[in-house]
Amino acid sequence: MNPVASQRIRPADAAACARAVAESAAAGRSLRIRGAGTKDYLGEVLPTDAVLDTTDMAGVVAHVPADLTVTVAGGTRFADLRSALAGSGQFLPLDPPHADEATIGGIVAANSTGFWRARYGGVRDLLIGTTAVLGDGTLARSGGRVVKNVAGYDLNKLFVGSLGTLGVFVECTFKVLPRPPVSRGAHAQFARSVDAFAAADAIVRTSARPAALAISGGPGGAWELLLQADGDAAPVARTLELLSQSARTHGASARPHDGVPVVLATLNDVSARGEGAVVRAALPLAAQPAFATTAARLEGFAQLVADAASGVVRVVLRGDDPVVLGAADALLAAARVCGGSARVERRPESLRGRLRAWGDAEPSGLFLMRRLKEAFDPRGILEPGRSAAG
Repeated sequence: MNPVASQRIRPADAAACARAVAESAAAGRSLRIRGAGTKDYLGEVLPTDAVLDTTDMAGVVAHVPADLTVTVAGGTRFADLRSALAGSGQFLPLDPPHADEATIGGIVAANSTGFWRARYGGVRDLLIGTTAVLGDGTLARSGGRVVKNVAGYDLNKLFVGSLGTLGVFVECTFKVLPRPPVSRGAHAQFARSVDAFAAADAIVRTSARPAALAISGGPGGAWELLLQADGDAAPVARTLELLSQSARTHGASARPHDGVPVVLATLNDVSARGEGAVVRAALPLAAQPAFATTAARLEGFAQLVADAASGVVRVVLRGDDPVVLGAADALLAAARVCGGSARVERRPESLRGRLRAWGDAEPSGLFLMRRLKEAFDPRGILEPGRSAAG
């Protein structure tokens, strides 16, 4: 079980959050930042003196439908934001894992992006403004509430993916979009992973931009390619026809699938389900087939889930600790050989001491990460040890 401090602080607004962090900094008290707890498995979660719970800082702060922007408190559940935007016929084009429970602050802090990234962009692309409490209690505002902001360095980019180590999100502003008039899904099954990736690659190389293009497979089973297409009826129909053509070329047939969004949501949540370990790799698109072949040959291989349009691949490993440890090390090395990078996104408690979240190799840019940590959190009280910067 991940270590959780007994004392819990629940600020109601940004001012209360800033006071709580400032008091903790003055007392040298370490804080774990927690919303819904859906990202508890990420990084190195160490014991802290207290937990700062963000869930009381919730709600839509400002929504300007004509400007296609929304500002929301950091502890707001993504599902609640989705419902609020639906009333105006708009949506935030993110499909993060654990979408029903995850909070906005947690999604940004974890850079939690799903299969829609290639079509709509990820968290970094859609986030246009933040208000965050830094490690000394300072309220720092970056960006704004309009799409076109003043030129200069965008501090939002630093906060995205920082896992709460640089600051606590109290407000986030995003670009939103009108809901697409048509959304349809289809899938195809292949006997070999290389054929599934080849069919996906043929679609990626066209001008079509599917909302999602995912591949899933396991040991000894079929490899499934799932496609979701959003937009006007005619482009959606053309995209589905591209899948049919590509599937036929690579020895399969495509069929409509009304449940594709549900299947994609299930695949998105693969890191939080079951036992074992999950290795997440970010690869060049051309390297995905070779990486999948390597993964499928490993003892302990249980499932592979790939965003075939962006190169993010997750591999689920199960078995005895030595088996999982050996397979994870092999995948981390394989990702580097392919020109990509990888980390252990989840591992069993029994392996936490032997299998580090960031692997044994030093991450690129580690020196800069540490300098940023020192600048934003000089006392080192926010999520100590959780990120690669230590």
